[in-house]
Amino acid sequence: MTGLRRAHDALLRRLILRAGRRDDGRAIIEFIAIGLLVLLPLVYLVITLARVQAAAFAVSAAAREAGRAFTTASSDGSAYARARAAAGLSFEDYDFGPDSTVTIVCDGSPCLRPSGRVEVQAQVAVQLPLVPDFLTGSIPASVPVSATHVATVDRFRGIVP
Repeated sequence: MTGLRRAHDALLRRLILRAGRRDDGRAIIEFIAIGLLVLLPLVYLVITLARVQAAAFAVSAAAREAGRAFTTASSDGSAYARARAAAGLSFEDYDFGPDSTVTIVCDGSPCLRPSGRVEVQAQVAVQLPLVPDFLTGSIPASVPVSATHVATVDRFRGIVP
C-alpha cells in the first residue's frame, strides 16, 4: 500500500510541476495583449483631444487678431484684407489652413466709425486622425470648433487735435 501511495504521490508531483511549467511565459503575453488593447484607444484619445484643443486655441487667437487688425485699419477696404491675413497667420501657427473660415460682421455703416463694433467669428473643422476616407460618409470625420470675438473701434478715431 505504501508503495502504491508513493507512486501516486510522485505522479501527482510530476503533474503539478509539468502544469506549472506550461504556464510559464503566458503572463507576459497576456500583459502585452491587454496593455495594447487599453493603450491604443488611450493614445488615440489623447491625440484627438490635443488636436481639438489646438483648434480651440487657433480659433480664439484668429478671431481676436482679426478683430484687432480690422479695427486698427485705415479704411474699410483694407480692413477686411488685414483681418483675413491676421486670422490666416493664427490658423497657420496651429497648422490649420484650408479648413478654416473667418466671418466679419459690422454693426453699422461705415464699419470703422468711432465706437463701432465688429464681430469676428472664426471656424475650423478638425479632421479626426486615422479615419479612412471610405468611412467619412457613415460617421462624422471632423469636429467643428468656433470662436467669436467682438472688437470695438476706438472712440476717438479720426479726431486730430
